[in-house]
Amino acid sequence: MSHVIVVGGGIVGLATAARLAARGDRVTVLDKEDGLARHQTGRNSGVIHSGLYYPEGSLKARMATAGARSMAAFAAEHGVPVQVCGKLVVATEESELPGLRKLAARAAANKVPARLLDPAQVRAYEPQVRAVAALRVESTGIVDYAGVCRVLAGQIEAAGGRILLGEAMLAARTVGARVQVRTSVTDREADGLVVCGGLHADRLARASGLNPAARIVPFRGEYYSLSAAAAELVHGLIYPVPDPRFPFLGVHLTRGIDGHVHAGPNAVLALAREGYTWGKVSARDVGDALSWPGLWRMGARNWRPGAAEVLRSLSPAAFARSLSRLVPGITADDLVPAPAGVRAQAVRRDGGLVDDFLGADGTGPGARAERPVTGGDGSVGDRGAPGRGTGRGAAGRGAGAPGGEELSGTRAGRAEGAGGRWCTALSGPAPHDRRPATGIGGVRRPPSAGRRWR
Repeated sequence: MSHVIVVGGGIVGLATAARLAARGDRVTVLDKEDGLARHQTGRNSGVIHSGLYYPEGSLKARMATAGARSMAAFAAEHGVPVQVCGKLVVATEESELPGLRKLAARAAANKVPARLLDPAQVRAYEPQVRAVAALRVESTGIVDYAGVCRVLAGQIEAAGGRILLGEAMLAARTVGARVQVRTSVTDREADGLVVCGGLHADRLARASGLNPAARIVPFRGEYYSLSAAAAELVHGLIYPVPDPRFPFLGVHLTRGIDGHVHAGPNAVLALAREGYTWGKVSARDVGDALSWPGLWRMGARNWRPGAAEVLRSLSPAAFARSLSRLVPGITADDLVPAPAGVRAQAVRRDGGLVDDFLGADGTGPGARAERPVTGGDGSVGDRGAPGRGTGRGAAGRGAGAPGGEELSGTRAGRAEGAGGRWCTALSGPAPHDRRPATGIGGVRRPPSAGRRWR
């Protein structure tokens, strides 16, 4: 039996820890907060995404399609509120039809059950929607993600694992065949380390001796709840055709598992990695973002849609106008502020957004190799997922919608490619492979003798 430390009490860390505990490892989960699911997992619209938006054949697409099934099955098995209700992606004008058709083609390529609807068919689902056409996606669902986390935590503890709250990871190094982890409370030692660091994934990767090729830039996703009168206009999940110039899905309407209708999120640069309001500012986090060339290059390419997002953030009337394009009649008076979330967006130095899983293997000081790593959206405990491999690696950050629809739990992967040997998400170190693993989507560091604490 190996002892594995898992850092992160969101759904990625808990799903990882539960899988490791189920296979017989002794697991210790660390989280700096005083409760579980306090950030991306607990601050989102509760949607189980189907894999519609991800590039054909990408690991995220494969994980999301498998994960949509496994998440719904897991929740139903364990009594967590869940509903596979489907959603509509709505074209409100003729100019959006080419984008809608591209989404339909992508759905077919990713084996996502979806069909195009004419206006009369749209009204059968959502009588108040304004649409020239829509894509009906059948496998999208809603779930109580905090409830999923409670079940996972119970599985970990039932298997003999420990969950230690209020303890932050500071650094990690290998000493021989063991991993030493410095925390805010004490120094710990284990056979392996998996870091599911979410908003702090890149920093924790660097604290373990890696140099990831991307930086986490926080984008706040702001939500409103609809008034009771306006909520009657919405039956289910209504999304716009996404703007191809911008990496986010656009503000949408979601009738959640609690029956309330949530509107949002938008996407604005947060002034702190845990900056859920404009008033929360971290000089360190702002400096970290502004010093990264990728942020400036991304901003130069996306300044116009970015400015529209800021306007929606500052003006409830502008936010309501975006919603009324989908459902006429929604006004600023119908919007009730709701808790925001922050998306951990990985941005490359050239300004490109990481839209699949990114890994780095360290084979010595400064060494770096990149390729995708499995993990991610909507998957808990799906043993039948594609890409099962024999490597050993780490689960890191799954990129979801603003506000953090970030899920994981599938043991799938591969070991291949020049410049990198291990590439398996959610599969902790074997007895013969006891090296720390951390980072963005699965970052891996083989042992380096004598590395000092940073």
